[in-house]
Amino acid sequence: MPANRNALIRYKTLDACLRNRQRTWTLDDLIERVSEALYEYEGIDKGISRRTVQADLQLMRSDKLGYFAPIVVVDKKYYTYDDPTYSITNIPLSDGDLSRMNEAVEVLKQFRGFSHFSALNDVVQKLEDHVYATARKSARVIDFEKNDNLRGLHLLDELYQAVVQQRALRIEYQSFSARAPQTFTFHVWWLKEFKNRWFAVGLRNGKGLLINLALDRMLSLSVDTSADYVPNEHIDPDHYYRHVIGVTVSENLRPVRVKLFVTARHAPYVETKPLHHSQRVLARTEAGMVIELLVQHNFELEKEILGFGDGMQVLEPARLRHSIQKRLQAGLAAYGPEPEPTGPPAPDN
Repeated sequence: MPANRNALIRYKTLDACLRNRQRTWTLDDLIERVSEALYEYEGIDKGISRRTVQADLQLMRSDKLGYFAPIVVVDKKYYTYDDPTYSITNIPLSDGDLSRMNEAVEVLKQFRGFSHFSALNDVVQKLEDHVYATARKSARVIDFEKNDNLRGLHLLDELYQAVVQQRALRIEYQSFSARAPQTFTFHVWWLKEFKNRWFAVGLRNGKGLLINLALDRMLSLSVDTSADYVPNEHIDPDHYYRHVIGVTVSENLRPVRVKLFVTARHAPYVETKPLHHSQRVLARTEAGMVIELLVQHNFELEKEILGFGDGMQVLEPARLRHSIQKRLQAGLAAYGPEPEPTGPPAPDN
């Protein structure tokens, strides 16, 4: 790292000299100025060799650092830039650089809710402005799925810190099915994201089962100083979710082999974006394909299947097939006869 820093000091010093047209610069002048800069910034008092400065000038001219510096020697003695507006600090970004920086900006912006990244906000903003300005305000080429208006996102950092610092929380929570909120002590073990919705996973005081709490159903939370934090000592999240789609895991429910028929129209989508890592193709026909999953029967599995409408049919097991059938029939009933139009009564003539 020190060697790289010294090289950067040399390049920037040479760049400043070559941009300064108020005086002429011989090789000896450049050597003297670089030696002064190294002493000023790094305390190096042994000077710099002629060979090193010559190599630096050659490297700046080349494409190795991407500078392509237009360094010329006037009258076989004085060094300067052929282009008076050139500087190594304002070289243009390549298309590849812009693409990679754009991706980095978008990825970093996804973590705005965490205090660990709050210090990067100004950096990200400057980087974003620079990328867009360099790209002449071109339209973005990557658009991540996000929902900035989702309730509970402001709690992400508090929950994250509770895990890191191993602190129990006092949470006021109201599920969609509850008539009134409940307040209880909760020990967060990890945070889980699914379909752009966040969940805190952990233990509730007095209950030994692992539960998911949706952040958008949390009304308030605070540190519970009266309770000792119960740490996660034996559950690996990757292993915990290995047999499910989504976040709903039943510790007493064994995974089942689910066979699905996917129509030819939807087959390419399901094959290129599998429903689950266990997915495998059992058969192919002109009408479509049959796939198999090894998963638990949970709400998210049903929702995933229903999302394909008539493009997916459950073949096995019978219990899942019956459940999907009932939900489709209920949905069809909701689209029964067209309702009579309602509106203001016709005026009397």
